[in-house]
Amino acid sequence: MNINPSIRPSTALLQVDPADREKKKAALSSVWAAVLLTTMKIVVGLMTGSLGILSEAAHSALDLVAAAVTFFAVRLSGRAPDPGHTYGYGKIENLSALFETLLLLVTCVWIIYEAILRLFFESHVVDITIWAFLVMGISIVVDFSRSRMLKRVADKYESQALEADALHFSTDIWSSSVVIGGLFLVKLSDWLQVEWLAKADAVAAMGVAVIVVVVSVQLGRRAITDLLDAIPPGLRENVILAVQQVPGVQAVRQVRIRHSGPEFFADVTLDISRDTPLERMQDITKQVQNVVNRVLDGADVMVNVSPVASETEDLITKIRMLAARQGLGAHAIRIYNVDGERTMELHLEVGDSITLEQAHLQAELFETELRKQISDLQEINTHLEPTGDSSMNRQGSLADEAQIWEVLHQTTADLGLDCNMHGLKVQHIDDEITVSFHCSMNPDAPITDAHATTERIESALRTRIPNLGRVLIHVEPPDPA
Repeated sequence: MNINPSIRPSTALLQVDPADREKKKAALSSVWAAVLLTTMKIVVGLMTGSLGILSEAAHSALDLVAAAVTFFAVRLSGRAPDPGHTYGYGKIENLSALFETLLLLVTCVWIIYEAILRLFFESHVVDITIWAFLVMGISIVVDFSRSRMLKRVADKYESQALEADALHFSTDIWSSSVVIGGLFLVKLSDWLQVEWLAKADAVAAMGVAVIVVVVSVQLGRRAITDLLDAIPPGLRENVILAVQQVPGVQAVRQVRIRHSGPEFFADVTLDISRDTPLERMQDITKQVQNVVNRVLDGADVMVNVSPVASETEDLITKIRMLAARQGLGAHAIRIYNVDGERTMELHLEVGDSITLEQAHLQAELFETELRKQISDLQEINTHLEPTGDSSMNRQGSLADEAQIWEVLHQTTADLGLDCNMHGLKVQHIDDEITVSFHCSMNPDAPITDAHATTERIESALRTRIPNLGRVLIHVEPPDPA
């Protein structure tokens, strides 16, 4: 019996998942860092009039929004699956990353617009002070530390939202460096009295915009890919190859994989020989789940089995499987090849609560389907037998065993059969006499000979006991004791 790991004792509900706690802590620290940087850049940017610093302030303000969205996304994505969200809430992290992408692109539009105005249409004096360099230096240090922290937690728990933040803030280091370079060139223009160097601040802002566009495209592509349930190249092929190695798997018909947050979900459809016992089929299914878990690192795996005819399936098995699909049983199947023509004889088991006409119709339908599969059959002869299912439980009473014993011994003596009879049980059921007994025979005798002996005994008994009903003879080797 499988137990859902999400169902725990009530005391466990009070416990906090360490993974969720660490992810929330990392996301919250990013929020506070964004608040600090945004405030400092706005103040210094307004003091100096630097478009580069103001563009970084706008960038950091959007970072604050993105960090807040990431924090709430991480909180929601940690929820357990429920009836309305059977795959959980992992996709919220992908939506968070996509939202962050849109915010970054909005930032780029504003920065580029302002930079073009200052480069070609407006003149703007930038007052460079030590505070401008200081705030950008602090920004680099903060971005470096939080990007490393976010990347570590993202890799540990496979969080795309935190990974997006980590990539975002690592590129902020380069954009801040570009702004510092622009500020230095503006200051150099004051020292050297070279007017065109004063445009370096706007050029630096354009450089920031280019970096942000590159990052936005990367984040957006990754988020859309995951929302569309795309998987890494070669992953599906690796799963198929691993499943094909499981003994008993005839073929891998379909493999579907989707990713939701840190979890993989896989649906695998297999072809398994239709004559495989149910217990063996369950064992194959379990092995397939295990190998897929190894490839996808603990994925939630659903295995569907499709019974098919195997390449090595013999004709007798095909006939029995065809009968089983129609709710019938087939045994004592014989196929005769005479002068290039094939004929078949078999015993067909039908329900014992139906009429002869109904049983004959079932046999005709079976023979029609059989001829479709074995086209060169010239003739099919079926012997109809009731299964006895509806009369499985019967009321009986003990009959005179002494008389039956006498008939049995006389029968085997007349036929000259080697059968050590014992364990005789005789009962009256309705108006019939049922007989069952054990028959010890040579252990080296072929089973066909043993069966032929029991048939001869049964036939002789029926001629000597008029109201004889069911006869069951259990053949066995002699007891060594």
